[in-house]
Amino acid sequence: MRRPFAGRAGALLAGALLVSAFAVPASAAADDGDGDKGFTIEDPRITESSGLAASRQHPGIYWTHNDSDDGPYLYAVDSATGKTVARLTLTGIGTPRDVEAVSIGPDNQIYVGDIGDNLGGTWPYVWIYRLPEPKTLADATVRATQYIVKYSDGARDAESLLVHPKTGRVYIIDKNEDGGHLYEGPATLSASGSNIFKPVAPIELWATDAAFSPDGTRLAVRGYFGGISYDWNDGAVTREGRLDVPLQRQGESVSYSADGSKLMYGSEGSGSSVVAEDAPGASDAAKSPSGGGGSGDSASGDSGSSAGGNVKLGALAAAAVLAALFGVRRLRRRG
Repeated sequence: MRRPFAGRAGALLAGALLVSAFAVPASAAADDGDGDKGFTIEDPRITESSGLAASRQHPGIYWTHNDSDDGPYLYAVDSATGKTVARLTLTGIGTPRDVEAVSIGPDNQIYVGDIGDNLGGTWPYVWIYRLPEPKTLADATVRATQYIVKYSDGARDAESLLVHPKTGRVYIIDKNEDGGHLYEGPATLSASGSNIFKPVAPIELWATDAAFSPDGTRLAVRGYFGGISYDWNDGAVTREGRLDVPLQRQGESVSYSADGSKLMYGSEGSGSSVVAEDAPGASDAAKSPSGGGGSGDSASGDSGSSAGGNVKLGALAAAAVLAALFGVRRLRRRG
């Protein structure tokens, strides 16, 4: 949901883009066509990519969707080429309002979070849609199950939906400048009646998306200019440290790569780039010949880390300007 952010940060981004002009594009670090080194979304229909999820059934495929005003569509993008290889039309649901996130749970079930609130947290309920990931990638119409979601402590805006890859339990993180909370849904969602989500842990970030690692042991949360890695610890989350989040036009999404070695950061805008960074605890995979990309934990340099370093410098500069405009407390709580 770009309205609040865009209205406050236009001047910031104009200056930040001057810095980011010196950064190497994500595609420049992917000369061998390895999508887990980053890619650019080529489909002109995808102008507000707001969620991202790596397919486990179709290696190298990432599911995404537009933010709003597009319709009930999901796009399968081939990370090797950036081209769309399938568009799914969801049926069996109402008219989407503000679709913000996508996640894949056990048994290749896709969950779509229609959880944004353009009215600043006044919708009495929001929706989650669930559908099976097709075994064959082609344009298709797929019937989805719709779930009504309410929060135990009242309506709120949210952009982060994530499904635990082992238990299948669904979680939401609300979007709040002063930091939000991780909300836990019922053990099993019910298509009849309301599903009440309850806060279970604080999240120290203005969150725009989040993702579980494929083994379910880590939680990555991103914002516009930063990110935090948490140890899942069976739901008793503990903060591990900050993530290296690249400067993007409007950083809206994050997904682990299917093998867990990378964190893939997406952005809104036509022809938007998905930037790869080494995932926490994945240093061995990053050092392998197929690992590639920039490392957030290593000072050693290759083409990927050079690009990541330049992008990070731009992000730091942008964060400094943002701090001056809005105050350090609202952007980076406890550094």
